[in-house]
Amino acid sequence: MKDLKARIEKLKRDFDKALSGVKDEKSLQEVRNIYLSRKRGAVKLLFEELKALKPEKRAQAGQLVNSLKKHVVAKVSRLKVKLAASKPGVRARKGDLTLPGVRGYWGAPHPVVLFQQKIENIFIAMGFSIEEGPEIETDYYNFEALNFPPHHPARDDWDTLYISDDLLLRTHTSPVQIRAMERRKPPIRIIVPGKVYRRETPDPTHLPMFYQVEGLAVDKGITFADLKGTLEHFLKTLFYEKLKIRFRPSFFPFTEPSAEVDIECLVCKGKNEQCRVCGGSGWKEILGSGMVDPQVLKNVNIDPEQYSGFAFGMGIERTAMFAYQIPDMRYFFENDLRFNRQFSIK
Repeated sequence: MKDLKARIEKLKRDFDKALSGVKDEKSLQEVRNIYLSRKRGAVKLLFEELKALKPEKRAQAGQLVNSLKKHVVAKVSRLKVKLAASKPGVRARKGDLTLPGVRGYWGAPHPVVLFQQKIENIFIAMGFSIEEGPEIETDYYNFEALNFPPHHPARDDWDTLYISDDLLLRTHTSPVQIRAMERRKPPIRIIVPGKVYRRETPDPTHLPMFYQVEGLAVDKGITFADLKGTLEHFLKTLFYEKLKIRFRPSFFPFTEPSAEVDIECLVCKGKNEQCRVCGGSGWKEILGSGMVDPQVLKNVNIDPEQYSGFAFGMGIERTAMFAYQIPDMRYFFENDLRFNRQFSIK
């Protein structure tokens, strides 16, 4: 025991000597590691030696080792505070303690992010994965590969923000579907959330930048019934189980057949002819969908004779506006904490 006590006293003297030469936080950490490292620190090694002692001697020896540990920890902590206070620019704060304090505000998750996560969780539970892609796209991925001919109105510079003759800010997240089909073989089940851009004048229902989420499924034997079942499950989970849904024939260049999907008006349920949300019709368009056009599959070297698929897309802000009865899309991006905090999770 005398030998252990002498060793500990020597370690304390060596530590004090090493600490006296410390001038910065890096060298302090090096000294600390020599004594307190969890693997090869001097204190750790001494505790390992205690296992070989007889039980009646172990308690007294443990007290000696603990005294060394407390000595090292206390001096390291004091010197760390002293070094931090001596940094350039750090000054003791002075002020009038009688003045009222300044309240700090916590941030809150953005409502668009929360609603996007809600959508993602529903599709992940159905076996879909999340895919991402570039927001600056080429004309080929944004239009040509998706069956938009050169004369299509969507290519007009009144709809599209061009960076050069061939580069543009994507007008939808559909280009990511093309990239995904080029990289992998079916079966494919993905959703593509993200920002898109169009040359729009800001008003209560339009912005030059907004969020979309699109979905794609490609496999053998996929039919319109699969599309209908997927979207019905998604919308009833997103809103409520007894939600009324209808499909209307429509047209999109990259799907055939195509359909608009409407849900019953969440405000009036079709009982108010003066309803500002649905215009008295009782229905509100929520998304576009359809079976992937065979030509689109050919463009990515997928045989349309063997495979088929469906795709759909919706605006996240517009859907959130409908779900939460928000009258103006611009509220989402005005950075008003009073608005954002209404949707935070407590």
